[in-house]
Amino acid sequence: MPVSATLQPVIPSPNLGEIENEITELAAHIHAATFRLLELIREFDQRDGWFGPGLKSCAHWLNWKCGIGLGAAREKVRVAHALGDLPQISEEFRQGRISFSKVRAMTRVATPDNEDDLLMIARHGTAAHVERLVSQYRKVKRIEALEAENQRHDIREMNWYVDDDGSYVIKATLTPEQGERVLKAIESAMDDEFNERTNDGTKPSEDPVDLPVSEPVAQRRADALARVAEGFLGGEVGTNGGERSTIHVHTDLDTLRRDGEGAESHLDSGAHISAETSRRLACDCGVVHWQESESEDYLNIGRRSRSIPPAIRRALKRRDHGCRFPGCTAHKYVDAHHIQHWADGGETKLDNLTLLCRHHHRLVHEGGFSVRMTDQRIPQFTDPAGRTIPEVGEKSFRGNVFTLRRQNCNAGLDITPETTIPLWEGEKMDSSMTIEALLYRESGSEQPKT
Repeated sequence: MPVSATLQPVIPSPNLGEIENEITELAAHIHAATFRLLELIREFDQRDGWFGPGLKSCAHWLNWKCGIGLGAAREKVRVAHALGDLPQISEEFRQGRISFSKVRAMTRVATPDNEDDLLMIARHGTAAHVERLVSQYRKVKRIEALEAENQRHDIREMNWYVDDDGSYVIKATLTPEQGERVLKAIESAMDDEFNERTNDGTKPSEDPVDLPVSEPVAQRRADALARVAEGFLGGEVGTNGGERSTIHVHTDLDTLRRDGEGAESHLDSGAHISAETSRRLACDCGVVHWQESESEDYLNIGRRSRSIPPAIRRALKRRDHGCRFPGCTAHKYVDAHHIQHWADGGETKLDNLTLLCRHHHRLVHEGGFSVRMTDQRIPQFTDPAGRTIPEVGEKSFRGNVFTLRRQNCNAGLDITPETTIPLWEGEKMDSSMTIEALLYRESGSEQPKT
């Protein structure tokens, strides 16, 4: 006989006070568990535990294995490393007294010298108080940095004079940005000059004894500065226009084939690259076919063409949306990879193509990873040991709230419904006084009396 609905036992709902206590207590347990999570993330990252299946970083591993958004994962890794130098904040976090939101904000500006001041606000205020304080403090620091930059801009100058022997003596005071640009240009010119002297414009010297005696670096910088000036005035440097940023790989089909015997290709500079690197670069590039005689006379030069037609590239982009390597979220700067290389007879069609970011494209060629297309037209990747890399992270049950409470209790944490509640009593926070105290701490002075 079915039980009437009116006769079913009624479980009384907990009152609001009990619900509130359970929420605050459970939140404190979660804070403590989050600290433990970040500790593990820091150690995992420091020991490169994420490295192996071709992932780019610990944040990408968290995104793939733990379902954490890439932005949130990067923030967790940042906070995890920052806590390693902040013992007071770490201890409060470990005890569940402050939340991840407060810790995340504090670690943007916290140092071992000012963390106690920040903790005072965190314990007595809400997360909104901490966020506002950190934001205002960073604005003050930004204004200070801007003022310092304006001062550097005002004192920039360049002077020169001709010495008694006819030498030019140049002295300059530059802003950091200007100085960095000048140094980069000089270093680049030094590299070009060194390559020309060591390679003699043909091929790299294989005998270190043949290398010219290096001049003092100060003299080489002077030569490089003149070289930069020549390029600006229309000399040798910079006259190649856009072609200067193009990499020219000279190779042949035997080197590009997987079972070929060619070991290396060479660049215009004379540098050599491996056959596998050549195969990667030839996956998605402009191709010019040269016909040469045995004496290296040029018989015919074909027109430049793309190995991937634009229509197929559009369809490939629409199908893959980005890099197809498991766990990767890159969708810009991706290459079209031939699963069976065109030099091995592979066709340039969708079933033989997949998109890979530059990092994973290199792994598939030079890193020992491989990929094949399944019958369902899904690329399947394997690592250098031949193990299949799953499309998604492993699914397993990690515990529940009761386990969380038991673990925290076993760790000696005294967590109650009041643990995470701030000590704020509604008073207005004096932001200027707190920021002034932080600035004094940073300068190394004693905190002013209030």
